[in-house]
Amino acid sequence: MYIVTAKEMYDIDHYIMHEIGMDGRLLMENAGRAVSERIAQIADAQDRISVLIGPGNNGGDGFVIARTLQDKGFSVRAIQIVSDEKITGDALYHKNLLMKCSGIVNRITEISDVREIVRQSDIVIDAMLGIGVKGKLKKPLAGIISILNEADVCVMSVDIPTGLPVDEGVSDFLSIMADYTFIIGFIKQSTALEKTAAYYGKWELLSIGFPRWVIQRFTKRRFWTEADFSRTLPPRNTYAHKGNHGRGLLIGGSAEMPGSIAMATRSALKAGAGLITAGSTESAIAMIAPTCPEAMYMVLNEQDGKISSTPELSVQSYNAIALGIGLGRWKGTTELVQSIVQQAQCPVIIDADGLYHLKSDLHLLKNRSFPVILTPHPGEMAMLLDISISDLLTAPFQYSVEFAKEFGVYIVLKGKNTIITAPDGKQAIESSGNPGLAKGGSGDVLTGITLAMIMQEQSIFEAVCNACFIHGKSADLQVKEKHSHFDLLATDVIDGIPNVYRTFS
Repeated sequence: MYIVTAKEMYDIDHYIMHEIGMDGRLLMENAGRAVSERIAQIADAQDRISVLIGPGNNGGDGFVIARTLQDKGFSVRAIQIVSDEKITGDALYHKNLLMKCSGIVNRITEISDVREIVRQSDIVIDAMLGIGVKGKLKKPLAGIISILNEADVCVMSVDIPTGLPVDEGVSDFLSIMADYTFIIGFIKQSTALEKTAAYYGKWELLSIGFPRWVIQRFTKRRFWTEADFSRTLPPRNTYAHKGNHGRGLLIGGSAEMPGSIAMATRSALKAGAGLITAGSTESAIAMIAPTCPEAMYMVLNEQDGKISSTPELSVQSYNAIALGIGLGRWKGTTELVQSIVQQAQCPVIIDADGLYHLKSDLHLLKNRSFPVILTPHPGEMAMLLDISISDLLTAPFQYSVEFAKEFGVYIVLKGKNTIITAPDGKQAIESSGNPGLAKGGSGDVLTGITLAMIMQEQSIFEAVCNACFIHGKSADLQVKEKHSHFDLLATDVIDGIPNVYRTFS
């Protein structure tokens, strides 16, 4: 499932119609029929349906939807919201076809007409505007949107809710708040943005005959799905031993936060790491070692209960290292973090307070020849970029790509739709998980899972995507089977990891 910007979608349409030669009227017919099939499955036979139709391809889809639903026996009204001269090309062809098939196209001239249409409808199909919106909508569309958003009526949008931007970077808009959105062809970027995702309501992607290979010519963005996880998760060899699945080092924790390193250690082992060593303060290890006897432990230098510089620490015998969880922001720890980034000849994951300690010397990342994975939440990412969280969330794809390319790192920007970015600009969205993950310790669990995954036989990008999938899907299965969004704990997510493997591997 690939994700496109407006320009990429236009380029794909142009390529398919002008280079491959697929007829635009056929694509419009396919789109309208695909949407109609889904509406027919959702709607009741007695529902009164109104299709609000605007100009362009979205309006053309609306004419097909009206004709097809009419053929299925539904009570349908086609309502044109623009003048006749604005219906041209393929859309005009399908308007004429609707009328030749006994369909009636009504036009509205006053905003009061919309109120009456809504009052007489159980379902309103929004086929007013597609991906070509630029700027905040004005009258009469602004008024129509306000009426629909205030009305007690089910609104189903075609491809994208009218008024909603396709691309990131837009914060001032007026949009339909849809109950359902049937996305045509490829997923639009705004489905994955915190500020716009809710406007889609329940959405699903519909295929209309675009060749699957075409999309890869135009975008490097995609959703990471259950199928991707099952396809890329490496199998276990019958004759494997613990060394085959990685020797990992976790550095973190403190007297005040011993639980973070404990949860990361347990989750790394549960996720399949062969050997895990947890490096922390003596007091933290004394508390956590009894809870995880399968791990090994390394006592690090400390001052006032916090890890301090440990010059004699050797990190050369590990296949991957994760640091930062529960570390605290004591300035004496900064030297340790920077030293590991410089010395480690293996992949390094930096999370939580490790990102804080790295901030002053980001240039160290450019000097590494081994992968670095940064796993910030929006606040931490904004800190690294010296911008506000609001600015970051307006354009998270762009900021992530620019940072990943500049410093040669992998970025895991955590959220409901986690954005995973590779140094070459390739991006994936991992959208599993639920509000139960909004608890302390969830990020520590993800760090442990990620450490385990990057030591298996898969690419770093696949490993990070799969780690996010395991983390979110464990939370989903736990809520489905035994917990709620309220009581789910980070330790419950650890306990749910085996269920993910049993279900999908």
